[in-house]
This record gives sequence, C-alpha cells and structure tokens, in this order.
Amino acid sequence: MHPTTAAFVDAAAALGIRVEPRTFPEGTRTAEDAAAAIAVDVAQIVKSLAFRAVGENGSGFVVMALVSGADHLDEKALAAAAGADHTERADAAEVRAATGYAIGGVPPFCHATTLPVFVDRHLLAFDEVWAAAGTPHDVFPLAPDELVRASGGTVADLAR
Repeated sequence: MHPTTAAFVDAAAALGIRVEPRTFPEGTRTAEDAAAAIAVDVAQIVKSLAFRAVGENGSGFVVMALVSGADHLDEKALAAAAGADHTERADAAEVRAATGYAIGGVPPFCHATTLPVFVDRHLLAFDEVWAAAGTPHDVFPLAPDELVRASGGTVADLAR
C-alpha cells in the first residue's frame, strides 16, 4: 500500500471508519477513469473539489465540495452554501496545503486542515459511492451517509 494511502487509512480508523482501499495501476485520477476501473456508474464516483470561498472584502478560505462524478459543480450554489460572495478553484499548492494531498487523490475527509465540506445531495441516492484514498491510483467504497458523517459535511444542492 502506498504510504499516503496507508496514512489516510490510519487517519480514517482514528475516526472510527474502516477504509478498504483498492489500487488500480491504470489510475483513477478522473471520475471517468475511476468508474471504468471499478466498473461502476460514473455517478457513484465522489469528486473532491477544493475551492476558495471569497467574501465581499476579498478574503477567502478553502472549502471542499463533494460532487458526483456525473455532475458539474454549480459554483454559485457552493458560494451560497459557504456564505461567500463567490468561489474560485483552488490551485494545486492551496489544495495540498489545505488537504495534505495532491489533486487527483484528495480523499473526502481526514484533511491536513479543518475545512468546511459540502456534500451534493445527488450522492445520497446510491447505496455505495467511491472516493479517492490519497493517491490517483487508490479508491475506497463507502455508504453516502457515512461520507456525510465522516466528512462532517453539510448536504446541499451543488450540481448544475
């Protein structure tokens, strides 16, 4: 197991969540790649999207949007959920600093910093969803209600 994935598994265990990652050497960097590798519908893939929520005064903070792989994020809906004026995609350095992970492998919880997390309601329609486990090659399944609980997420309508 990759050291980053092992660290994520340990951090999840500390939250009382058993993560059983599966490794796909061909990669699971995109929702489409993950769905094809796992042999599930792309809608069952959790995209962990880091954005900077920016207030009217220009100050901002990083937030996490968990959205189905079949959907596009409505940035205005995310801004409203976060109580911000607007959102901007966080750059790679901001993502790593806020989460501890590189883009393409960001898990939905156990981040390096405490982030506000928003979970799109569409993910709740499934019995099981799949999310990144710390690298672009490792993913794990979990129930949507556990995703919300583990992430401390707020359920919102985020898809457009």
